[in-house]
Amino acid sequence: MKRSNHSNWPKLALQWGVLAALVFFLSGLAAKIFPKLTASDPEAWCPFGGLQAMATWLSRGSLPCSMSSAQILMGIVMAAAVVLFGKLFCAYLCPLGTVEDLLSKARRASGLRGLELREGSVADSFARLIKYVLLFWVFYATMSSSELLCHKFDPYYAVATGFKGEIVLWMSIVCLLLLLAGGFFVKRFFCRYICPLGAAANTFRFWIPFLLLALVWWLLSVIGLAMPWWILLAAICLIGYLLEILYRKPKFQLLHVIQDDDNCTHRCYNCRTSCPYNIDVPGSGGVVTHVDCMLCGECIAACPNQALSFGVVTKPIDNRFGRFIPALVAILLTVLGVVLGGSFEVPTIDEKWGIEEGMELRTLKVENLTSVHCYGSSMAFKGKMEHVKGVHGVKTYAGSHTVVLTYDPAVTNEEKLLEALYDPSHFRVNSPDPTEYKKLKIQTIRTEHMPNKTDLNYLGLQMRLSGKKVFGIESEYDCPLIVRVYSDPAEELNEEWFREIVEKKVLAMPVHGGGVKETPVDFTFVRLEKGVGSIGIADYLERMFDGFSAEFNGRYPSGDTTVVRKRVEVYEGKPQYIYEFEDQNYEKPIIRRVMPFLSNHLSREEGVIGVYLALNKSLKPSIQIRFAAPMTAARIWELVQQEKWTITYAKDDVREVDAKMKFNKEGTVYNY
Repeated sequence: MKRSNHSNWPKLALQWGVLAALVFFLSGLAAKIFPKLTASDPEAWCPFGGLQAMATWLSRGSLPCSMSSAQILMGIVMAAAVVLFGKLFCAYLCPLGTVEDLLSKARRASGLRGLELREGSVADSFARLIKYVLLFWVFYATMSSSELLCHKFDPYYAVATGFKGEIVLWMSIVCLLLLLAGGFFVKRFFCRYICPLGAAANTFRFWIPFLLLALVWWLLSVIGLAMPWWILLAAICLIGYLLEILYRKPKFQLLHVIQDDDNCTHRCYNCRTSCPYNIDVPGSGGVVTHVDCMLCGECIAACPNQALSFGVVTKPIDNRFGRFIPALVAILLTVLGVVLGGSFEVPTIDEKWGIEEGMELRTLKVENLTSVHCYGSSMAFKGKMEHVKGVHGVKTYAGSHTVVLTYDPAVTNEEKLLEALYDPSHFRVNSPDPTEYKKLKIQTIRTEHMPNKTDLNYLGLQMRLSGKKVFGIESEYDCPLIVRVYSDPAEELNEEWFREIVEKKVLAMPVHGGGVKETPVDFTFVRLEKGVGSIGIADYLERMFDGFSAEFNGRYPSGDTTVVRKRVEVYEGKPQYIYEFEDQNYEKPIIRRVMPFLSNHLSREEGVIGVYLALNKSLKPSIQIRFAAPMTAARIWELVQQEKWTITYAKDDVREVDAKMKFNKEGTVYNY
């Protein structure tokens, strides 16, 4: 059998280029070389996420997760590319498709024989249904909740995040195994049978029925017979599936693979065996219009007689130029999507409330609010602003961390709104020894461009890296921002030092295991206030400590009825005790986050009155468990040592979870 000497290098170059770019950005190398780049989003330019974002925006008026106009434009560009040119994304840009191509090559190199479901067979038709079921499920769940369901099982997302993203582990592992094992034995197995983006792309290839369905649904709503959006979604998925298995040949595509019948021998079938979908190229009537065709060019490269070429409609193009066209179109469309996606921004949410006729409202735009970074944080921000008097609307842009507030100037003003936006915070730079210091020095500086709670943490870390004996900082809203710095009374901190620390452009933080994590910062130093104050060490430690307190209710008999009463009331007047664990590490934020689990676990036990995270009499961080008989210290030690904690999430939802922290030695007991 005569073989072709041509290679399909335009496709290979683009596939490997995309993989290299993903590794470059997702590994953090890009951020190290270009410090101004922020942490890479694994789905920053994902067209499938963009399609879900656009559908959710149309149905709910909000964007899911951290989606933005960038993803929406990539989704629109991909849809347009499928309609006009075919599934170029699947052939040239999708990393999962590249992996499947590599797996097929690995199988052929190993000498193993592949498997194939005969096209049109019952097994093939049934297997193709899977991706349409997933397509409906993904869009329905995302459009209902404004959270991307595909995160739960997408193998690319799981690998790109190191299995640390918003995944369901077993789903991700199953899909990854299907990708690897299926792709090894069956060419493009995942793309053909599992990938919901493949189902969406095939549906777009039959774009006329798709538009007709949407038009009918819209007309019904106009005449008062509106149907839920999910019915349209189900109809699109069903019609797309039926057309794929019954018709298979969409029309009205500009770019095709074209066969020169005079040069084709109709004997070698190199084109069919090299095709990722085993399309019968010689039997396609001169123009390949099969729904599975991706214009990947493998058949053209494999033909020994140059009987195949790319062409526009039915007119072939010389292979000296034509073999570059699909790859170039894929690149140009991607660049177009990137450029257009960066030229405007769609709001993540746009909510209004309490607006009455006659109100003359204004808007306030606030940028660089990094706490607003997704749909969930946008809704949390909206919930906060709903309680601010005079605010009647919130519009957020998660991509650029920008918010726009609609407010009544007769009730509030910009200064009050900025104050309501700001969350005063504190940060422990170092831990002073209470036995060494009676008092600490207080100096006050003024800064700008620090709207986020995390900004104070970054400034505190810069001070920690300086080696100076600075123990803590705290902020208070004003314009410019007030930042109080607590330090060793003997430490000389002048205005030049403060300016240098505040205006460092990069926080270079050493990380565990070696290396440095660089975080761009852009704060402005305004001035050092005159005068130096002081604070007692006990007051300072209390001020800096993030405590926790939980006291419990319980059911106790009262005559012939059962009532809910606070345990502090039930045990009032009875001997009470404190079981205390002391550890300097308890001042770390992670302990504060664990305390609700510990208190929930202990609250089930009779005699446990409360659980606290506080400074003890020695001013050391401690976990304190308040109890009375019948509870005993021995029983408390037994409970906290359990490998599984019993957590009550709701009345009918009680779960056993892994213990959230370890206690290495027994605590001490003293009278309450």
